[in-house]
Amino acid sequence: MVVPSCYGPLGTPRPGAYDEPAPPISRSPRPGRVPRLTGAVPGEEPLTATSVPATGTADRDLRTFIAGLPKAELHVHHVGSASPRIVSELSARHADSKVPADPEALAEYFTFTDFAHFIEVYLSVVDLIRTPEDVRLLTYEVARDLARQQVRYAELTITPFSSTRRGIDERAFMDAIEDARKAAEAEFGTVLRWCFDIPGEAGLEAAEETTRLATEDRVRPEGLVSFGLGGPEIGVPRPQFKPYFDRAIAAGLRSVPHAGETTGPETVWDALRHLRAERIGHGTSSARDPELLAYLAEHRIPLEVCPTSNIATRAVRTLEEHPIKEFTRAGVLVTINSDDPPMFGTDLNNEYAVAARLLELDERGLAALAKNAVDVSFLDAAGKARIAQEIDDYTATWLAARPTKP
Repeated sequence: MVVPSCYGPLGTPRPGAYDEPAPPISRSPRPGRVPRLTGAVPGEEPLTATSVPATGTADRDLRTFIAGLPKAELHVHHVGSASPRIVSELSARHADSKVPADPEALAEYFTFTDFAHFIEVYLSVVDLIRTPEDVRLLTYEVARDLARQQVRYAELTITPFSSTRRGIDERAFMDAIEDARKAAEAEFGTVLRWCFDIPGEAGLEAAEETTRLATEDRVRPEGLVSFGLGGPEIGVPRPQFKPYFDRAIAAGLRSVPHAGETTGPETVWDALRHLRAERIGHGTSSARDPELLAYLAEHRIPLEVCPTSNIATRAVRTLEEHPIKEFTRAGVLVTINSDDPPMFGTDLNNEYAVAARLLELDERGLAALAKNAVDVSFLDAAGKARIAQEIDDYTATWLAARPTKP
């Protein structure tokens, strides 16, 4: 199947394709202010028990299974993973920040009215990362939180431009993330790899700088495996970033742009056609285009699905209306991810519990979902086989110990 062009000449967006947000996926009235999904302060302990209410012993058992299930996390942001404890510590270090240090005030601060408001809040947290010591602290503590959730491998999305433009020396930045990566693997057993992403709202200057940092041997970090594009989609056409993705791919990096999160399926087609995407970040609006779903399924191009994130940013209005069901019915590969977990009052364990409810999965179904993420990751073959076997062994042990129903 040939990818259809949504535009006229190559690189010329169809008029209006990036001018307005796609309407939230919904069959219900538009809500007002989006509430947090739980009353708990996120990020320190698993939120599954409060975020997805139990309806009986079976649900509680499934959450316990999820908590111990070995996992891979493919769509999680570096700064967006800063727990309230770390944000509070950084805010106290930098007293001129508008980010509150008090955990309860921070929970309210992390309540978003729409995607634009989320970006505004996100960038205010980015501004707390001002020194290499801040970078190292954040990276190491993110790894600690991932290990707590039995994450064996994670591809952490990092936006180096946001730090280097704020005056952090580029070599010191790379040294900080690499030192944290190696320490985390030695101490927690969690393998981290990096995806450097372009902040789309910062334009082509950011694209050039991110590409240089990702491809120049002098500064490129050892753990870098992929290249992405994040930030707002509205007003940020994907085709303009083609030359930068071409350079990154030529340097051996894999293409994993965000697309179709807050705009229509045209953005996903762009990511495939112009950026040669191997996985799509979010891809929420793909559900509106049957031909696109068929293409994703036929070519086994996974969608990195982040259910709670899509509710918090109003890309989707309710969990019940999330298109993950349409994706799986169409045969599209999906992985479950947490995106910016503390900001959205979630974690990866909770996202698996959400997926179990939406897709009506049992332990075997959840194990298969976890193996999806391992299979489409950029980990080496031996590492994939090791984690897949660990998932199988854990699931078999769990099921063998479960009492047989009379």
